[in-house]
Amino acid sequence: MPKIAPEGHPFILVFALLSLIVAVVARMHDGVWGLIAVALTLVLVALTGFMLYFFRDPERQTPDRPDAFISPADGRIIVVQEVVERRYFNEPRLQISIFMSPANVHVNRSPCDGTVFSTRHNTGKHFAAYREGASLRNENSEMVLETNNGRILVRQVAGFLARRTVCRVGPGAVLKQGERFGIIKFSSRLDVYLPATSLPQVAIGDRVLAGETILATMKK
Repeated sequence: MPKIAPEGHPFILVFALLSLIVAVVARMHDGVWGLIAVALTLVLVALTGFMLYFFRDPERQTPDRPDAFISPADGRIIVVQEVVERRYFNEPRLQISIFMSPANVHVNRSPCDGTVFSTRHNTGKHFAAYREGASLRNENSEMVLETNNGRILVRQVAGFLARRTVCRVGPGAVLKQGERFGIIKFSSRLDVYLPATSLPQVAIGDRVLAGETILATMKK
C-alpha cells in the first residue's frame, strides 16, 4: 500500500467506518431504504478512495544540487516574477508560485537545505488560490529558511476548497533539500521567494513535482 500522509488518517478512517456502517444497514433493509443505503455506501466508498488518493505521499528522487532550489509542491507554475517582498525582506525577490489542484500530491517539501528561522500561521479568506492577491488574503502558513544562499520564504496558501495549511516544523528545525515539512488539505497554492539573483528554470504553465523539479539556480 502506498504511503499516506498522517494528516489523512482521520479522514480515511471516518469515511471507511461510515462505509462499513451504511453497508451493514443496507443488508438489513429491503425496498427503497435498502436501495438508498446501497447508493450511500457507494458514495462513501468513493469518498474513502478519494481520501486515500489525495493524501498519498510517494517517495521522490531529489537531485543533488546545492546550487538549486527544488519545487516544494506538485502542480502548475502560475507566477514567475521579480517582486519586492515587504513582509520579511523589503527587497527584490524572485517569486515562483505553484497552483495545486485536488488531483496533485499535496505534501510539501523543502526547496533546499536550511534551518527554520521562523514560522507563522495567518488566518484569512478562502478565495480561489490562483487569483491575484490570494497569497496574502487567504489563510496561509509562512516559513522562513536560513540557507547557504541567505533567507528564503516559503508560503503555503489555502484555496477555495482547502481549509487548512499544515506546517509540521518550527524554528530551529533543520531541513534537507526535498524533506517533507507540511501539507495543504485540498486545492491550494504555494509561493517561494528566492534571492533576486536566482535564475528561474521554469516558466508559467510548466508542471512540476515536489522534491524533484528544479525551480531556479543560483548564479555562479
